[in-house]
Amino acid sequence: MLFGKKKKGAVRPRICAVLPAAGSSDRMGGENKLLMELDSVPILVHTLSAFERCDMIDDIIIVAREEDFVPYHSLCREYGLEKVRLIVRGGETREHSVLEGIRSCPEGTGIVAIHDAARPLVSDAVICGAVEAAIAFGGAAPVVPMKDSVKRIEDGKITADIPRSTIAAVQTPQCFERSRIESALVKALRRCLPLTDDCAAFEAAGYSVYATQGDYRNLKITTPEDLVTAEAFLKGWEG
Repeated sequence: MLFGKKKKGAVRPRICAVLPAAGSSDRMGGENKLLMELDSVPILVHTLSAFERCDMIDDIIIVAREEDFVPYHSLCREYGLEKVRLIVRGGETREHSVLEGIRSCPEGTGIVAIHDAARPLVSDAVICGAVEAAIAFGGAAPVVPMKDSVKRIEDGKITADIPRSTIAAVQTPQCFERSRIESALVKALRRCLPLTDDCAAFEAAGYSVYATQGDYRNLKITTPEDLVTAEAFLKGWEG
């Protein structure tokens, strides 16, 4: 489904956000969690609005299940989300869906920002930090330090400590030079690599991903408990 036109005046690379939104929401009971409300607004609208407001984002592509085309289209119209260019059908896996989204980006797109549609509280600072690093280095992703002690487990027993200073939790948007991440995903899918995220495909292709500042509030809503936490974060911002 085609929407508005790109705004004029951009002097930097054209930047397109790709939002995979075709998941099954099994851990939320099977109901499409992106249509659930957070502070009386659908989760997907919160996510899209963050990229709509960001001056560094020119275009948005939503990757969805075919049965969600109509409700997603209606939300874009209702909330005036003018940067959404297309809603395209997802593939059999998340990697296939992301690849379809990248291939659907407008001509001339230089950087893609791949973001979990279920991370509705992403800030402008997190988006811009990752995008700017990707422009400079080719690939970047926001991270946050681990708060808990981390252990290695083997056969149900703790076998080693892992220094927290050497690890971090990665978030999205994960941002890349478009042609590199497209090629990296194609290669990873051909080799049937077990990918944990898009950074893994980029790294497997021999590229480096630079770490940028994430935000603990940029959580992914996966379970009902996450929705409660997100509501609390929103109330904290408002109060």
